[in-house]
Amino acid sequence: MPLSRLLTIFVGITVILSLVLWLVSSLYRLYLQVAWTSPLLGQLLVLLIILLLGVLIAAFAYYVGLFPSVMQTKKRRRAAPKIPQRKIEAASETLQALKQQVDLIQDEVAKQALISKSREIESSLARGDLQVVVFGTGSAGKTSVVNALLGRMAGQVGAPMGTTEVGETYILKLRGLDREILITDTPGILEAGEGGKEREKRARQLATEADLLVFVVDNDLSRSEYEPLRGLVEIGKRSLIVFNKTDRYPEAERELILARLRERVRGFVSMMDVVAVVANPQPVKLDGGGVFQMEPDIMPLIRRMAAVLRAEGEDLVADNILLQSMRLGEEARRLLDGQRRRQAEKVVERFQWIGAGAIALTPLPGLDLLATCAVNAQMVIEIGNIYGCEINKERGRELALSLAKTLAGLGIVKGAVNLIATALQTNPGTLAVGKAVQGISAAYITRIAGKSFIEYFRHDQDWGDGGIAEVVQRQFQLNRKEEFFKGFVKDAINRVVEPLKLDIPISPTEAPQEMEIIPQQLDDIYDDWEKPSYRQSQDDW
Repeated sequence: MPLSRLLTIFVGITVILSLVLWLVSSLYRLYLQVAWTSPLLGQLLVLLIILLLGVLIAAFAYYVGLFPSVMQTKKRRRAAPKIPQRKIEAASETLQALKQQVDLIQDEVAKQALISKSREIESSLARGDLQVVVFGTGSAGKTSVVNALLGRMAGQVGAPMGTTEVGETYILKLRGLDREILITDTPGILEAGEGGKEREKRARQLATEADLLVFVVDNDLSRSEYEPLRGLVEIGKRSLIVFNKTDRYPEAERELILARLRERVRGFVSMMDVVAVVANPQPVKLDGGGVFQMEPDIMPLIRRMAAVLRAEGEDLVADNILLQSMRLGEEARRLLDGQRRRQAEKVVERFQWIGAGAIALTPLPGLDLLATCAVNAQMVIEIGNIYGCEINKERGRELALSLAKTLAGLGIVKGAVNLIATALQTNPGTLAVGKAVQGISAAYITRIAGKSFIEYFRHDQDWGDGGIAEVVQRQFQLNRKEEFFKGFVKDAINRVVEPLKLDIPISPTEAPQEMEIIPQQLDDIYDDWEKPSYRQSQDDW
């Protein structure tokens, strides 16, 4: 505190104490005189004088600057940065849902990777640092831009973290920002060779994690540069475009390139966000034989970056955290979907041969379709369980009969029988077995039904805009492709035809319990099948 201010405070306190002593003595004498005639009036007089004395002390404190410092402290506390709460709550909810999904993933490597990434996002959420990523081709001068920023930006510069292969990150402190800035120099994109592709993959990953992206070019945007820039902007990356190495061009050409850049990014990057810099000027030879080294001109980028971070920093952090949590959630859903699909496809493959066995177990041809429906009903229940949907037997029968009606109504049943019969004609001896076509057709139809049910459960028990018919038609087309169909028929001959030729009951040894559902459910299926809505499609078999 300055000496003059200390002296002022000392003199003021001395004067106030002297006045207090004088007032106490004077007030006491005045009070005795007034209280003798009117005690109440004397008390009011004392209260008034005390209030006036309090106002005097407060005025003195304000004058010497005690109150303003307190107010400024409170103001600074109120001005502390706060990330928009709505977006943070959304990110927190996404991360919470992610944890529930991760618990269901069986691949331990993928599971641990997701857990590690979610912890990084939570740490970033707690710190609130601003992530600035410098991105572009290796020849554009990204590292020069970073070096120039480190040399000119006000504040402290921390040691680099990481390596050149994965990108180096520096910690910066910019005046006017309460947050630290983490600026990362990424590997170059569009490099040749497998190593170049791997580095580019890492660079793109770093770019998607940026709060603010600094895209560096040294000329007009090429198509190979435009596409990754446009893609990053479309996923929500706030971007600045830096035209570097401008000292290599005459002034007229430099202005022309800058104008072209702004025109190319019109609509998704603001004109103000396209700036020209000279991060590492080329030495200039003088007439006398000497060399003149210019200073880097990085101020246009610093000014624009500072303006963006000061005005939008909190929103950028919140948007990026929300984006990262959503992307991680999508990755978890993709892994879980793949895992569930593989499990469900094993169920379908198992039940398709159970469906073939069901035909051999039903002595009356008219009940073949009903036996297949019973198999499909049980298959629906198991697929639903894989996708976390509790399906009871009644709902399973309803879905199986609905799909059977669709299969028959679209002519897929007849089409499948014709496909199987034609395929078996090329295999000597198979036509001698009367049940061969029916059994393999039942397996094929059960496969199409199972694949359709997988799509139904994958989309939260919704057949989509095209309805059940479109899903069934698509699965029929996919499962009649030559590369799959040949293998299916070959497998079917081994599983169905050969046992029938030797009069061996067809009963998959890996699933004996499922075979027991046929007699248990046929009566219920038959009762539903007698309804007019289903009966009309029975003749198609």
